[in-house]
Amino acid sequence: MSSRASLLLLPVIYLGYISLGLPDGTFGVAWPKMYGPLGVPVGMLGTLALVGTLLSAASSFSSGRIIARFHTGPVVLVSCALTGTGLMLIAHAQSIWWLWLAAVPLGFGAGAVDTGLNGYVARHYSGRHMNWLHACWGIGATCGPAIMTRAIAGAGGWSSGFFFIACVQLTLAGVFLLTLRLWDAVPTRTFADGTAHAAGAAPTTPANSEAGWLSAVIFAIYVAVEGTTGLWAGTILVVARDVAPDIAGLCTTAYYGSITAGRILTGFVVDRWGARRMTSLGILLALVGAVGFALAPNAGVAAVALVLVGLGFAPVYPCLMHEVPTRFAAHAAMTVIARQSGASYIGGALVPAAAGWLAQAVSLDGVAWATMAGVVVLGAAVWRLNRLT
Repeated sequence: MSSRASLLLLPVIYLGYISLGLPDGTFGVAWPKMYGPLGVPVGMLGTLALVGTLLSAASSFSSGRIIARFHTGPVVLVSCALTGTGLMLIAHAQSIWWLWLAAVPLGFGAGAVDTGLNGYVARHYSGRHMNWLHACWGIGATCGPAIMTRAIAGAGGWSSGFFFIACVQLTLAGVFLLTLRLWDAVPTRTFADGTAHAAGAAPTTPANSEAGWLSAVIFAIYVAVEGTTGLWAGTILVVARDVAPDIAGLCTTAYYGSITAGRILTGFVVDRWGARRMTSLGILLALVGAVGFALAPNAGVAAVALVLVGLGFAPVYPCLMHEVPTRFAAHAAMTVIARQSGASYIGGALVPAAAGWLAQAVSLDGVAWATMAGVVVLGAAVWRLNRLT
């Protein structure tokens, strides 16, 4: 029963992570059509993203104790239902207050799903499945903008887009309910391999070192730049460059799609090329794309530039995470990973919100140039980490 449970539950877990990615790129596509009817300034999107991300961070940090008491299956079920409820509130929003209300179940639901599924796969499945799990997030983040782009081009507008995605989330909650008994039937995998994949002598770098803290900063920078690009690209194209909303939505979809495709492709070559080389090449490619997007004279060039940014970003997060046991002492690895995860939320919360202030105080094009600068800083930080470890 245990091996059968593993096979049956795995696609359900993948679907759960797809659902986690669905809302992430959706708001950036819908916002150009939302902020006017709701009577709020264009920069309010950054503040909403800040609140939602901070709630997700709070949910993630507390999920360990909750999962220990109630187990992963029930927590993921409730969290998915919360996310669907929040999206349903947005679908029926009449004012900004509906969005603030929706941020609570959306934030708490997303954070618990993220932590629960990552922790469960880490304990019960191989590293290969962890990589494909994060590719599933990209599938969701790609489908979300595509769904919203189609919705805003139709009669229902952005409300119908959020309604559809909410129905998907609530349906998945039903799937989790039907598979609850499988979660406790999957055997825990062994960790006998330890850090056997690391070449040479075991690393001795402690967590409380320059490298240990720098690694957390790198994750904050990366998630900040990736999230800011996805959140604001559509609005930059529509408001600052007069691109049609449906075309801008396709550009955002292409960005998230390229991250997904890039992570799938990286899995085929990373063992031959090495995680550090893939990370460095990815940052260089992302920089080329970021410069291209900042200078893009039309939607076609912008779309190509966003694809390059996405392909460049694709290997950065998984490769840096995979490198932790090869950079740090065995007793320090989990501490470093925890810091990286926490820093990711901080970067993802603060910087997109600051980009909203920049859009209002300076210009939307200023956000594009700030993103390019962020990629430069990311590259410099990774270079320093490589020198230290």
